[in-house]
Amino acid sequence: MTQPAPIRRVHGRRPRLLDRFCCQGGAGKGYADAGFDIVGVDIRPQPRYPFRFVQADAIEFVYEHGGGFDFIHASPPYQHDSECQRIQGRTHPDLIAPTRTALETTGRPWVIENVRGAVPKLHQPVMLCGTMFALETYRHRYFETGGGLTLTQPSHPAHLAPQAKMGRPVPPGHYGQYVGNFSGVPKARAVLGVPWMNRDGIRECIPPAYTQWLGAAFLTSRTEVAA
Repeated sequence: MTQPAPIRRVHGRRPRLLDRFCCQGGAGKGYADAGFDIVGVDIRPQPRYPFRFVQADAIEFVYEHGGGFDFIHASPPYQHDSECQRIQGRTHPDLIAPTRTALETTGRPWVIENVRGAVPKLHQPVMLCGTMFALETYRHRYFETGGGLTLTQPSHPAHLAPQAKMGRPVPPGHYGQYVGNFSGVPKARAVLGVPWMNRDGIRECIPPAYTQWLGAAFLTSRTEVAA
């Protein structure tokens, strides 16, 4: 395994973040808000992605270019570990292990994000929930870190608001689930903080508040290296 490389902070330069499997850019938006310069990579075209975008295989891109970034975020497609996909009998590739292997070659700090069904394959992940960021949704996501980055699990507030039924409009006082063919795209955009996304992007996205917290944690954990 490549040893973690020191991050050289240059005055006036924003640290570079590689957003792998970027989709429509929920993760990238949070890191941008935290102070990063973002490059997104996805194997499919992503015309709604709000930052610099490269269409490429995300794993191969990391082998070729990952060492040129200060921090790498990876959100391998979650469908392999989605309860909904298993119920429907659909099969999808499991990319968590290949993603980790590629990240470990870079010598850079990194994060792998995924859903609850993937937790047995993630190494000591931190869980983030919408209640931690005053969002009116729960949307648990799990984050494994590596390359010298460690995170402390934040306190998890109790789930006090009822959830709207899946696919139904969100009644007053309820939290939305915003998965599948959900109702209420404008409300979902407002709740999650993703006004540029369509339904396809929203149902899979990481709320930017999550990655803004992660990015800030990374930046405060770094010791500046003298030029």
